[in-house]
Amino acid sequence: MKKLAVIAIGGNSLIRDKHHLKVEDQYREITKTVKHIAEIIEAGYEVVITHGNGPQVGFVLRRSEIAYEYEGLHFVPLQSCVANTQGAIGYQIQQALGNELKKRNISKEAVTIVTQVRVSKKDPGFDHPTKPIGTFYDDKKAEIIKKDHPDWKMVLDAGRGYRRVVASPEPIEIIEMDMIKHLVENGFCVIAAGGGGIPVVEDKDGSLEGVGAVIDKDYASALLAINLKADLLVISTGVDRVCINFGRENEKPLFNISVAETKKYLKEGHFEAGSMLPKIQAILWFLENGGQKAIITKPDHLKKSIIGKCGTHIVK
Repeated sequence: MKKLAVIAIGGNSLIRDKHHLKVEDQYREITKTVKHIAEIIEAGYEVVITHGNGPQVGFVLRRSEIAYEYEGLHFVPLQSCVANTQGAIGYQIQQALGNELKKRNISKEAVTIVTQVRVSKKDPGFDHPTKPIGTFYDDKKAEIIKKDHPDWKMVLDAGRGYRRVVASPEPIEIIEMDMIKHLVENGFCVIAAGGGGIPVVEDKDGSLEGVGAVIDKDYASALLAINLKADLLVISTGVDRVCINFGRENEKPLFNISVAETKKYLKEGHFEAGSMLPKIQAILWFLENGGQKAIITKPDHLKKSIIGKCGTHIVK
């Protein structure tokens, strides 16, 4: 079998700027990114694609909130928002990549898997949810929402109002893993675990139930790469290389670093929470569980990074 690369596309990288937020704008950005993914396929890799969905889930939630506020329609459950964006973004990647492969006369098809990811009911994140989602509400509206949704946790953000916060539990198991493996082994380019996957918990009888939470997409991508025994995990983001002393006069880009060096920089506090920190932690998890190499780079530098000309390369 060819070498296998799991490529994680950031949700923010699908949106150029605040003036290009429409679905059509997103598709145009995707058509640019899949050109670089097609180049990796041409270079001899099998490819599995994951993607973020932070801004896109925010759009779905906002539409739901407006419909609730003005028409009294029900809120869309968070797990359904994740599923919606998995399907919508997956469709765009699937179509754009399929078109690009045809242009290059590559006999390969792309397919999207709506992916559930099991988390633990006892994950500490459920006791102390911290991930903010949705819009801000004043005191009166927040009280109404609390009555309608007593299981929601609303927190006061000084000066801006109340906002819902949810858990970000650790991914344990990718439910559709056997299906994904089968498709990869048969030559398909699979798009899976979008937005970290739809979080589900398992009941005593083995049945699954969706929960209102957000799984970190980088951790889910790492879990997918571990289960597939991928040769390479690539996380695309807004910068070409990881830096230490980021934003300071002595900022230094990192090119090739070991796990030991990465842990040293991690301990020294060089990586910010909510930004580079989860990417680094996910990569270390991958490398400590069978992975050999990981890369962090910009979407348009994917091919150059694969051949060693760009990006930060972290090796076992």
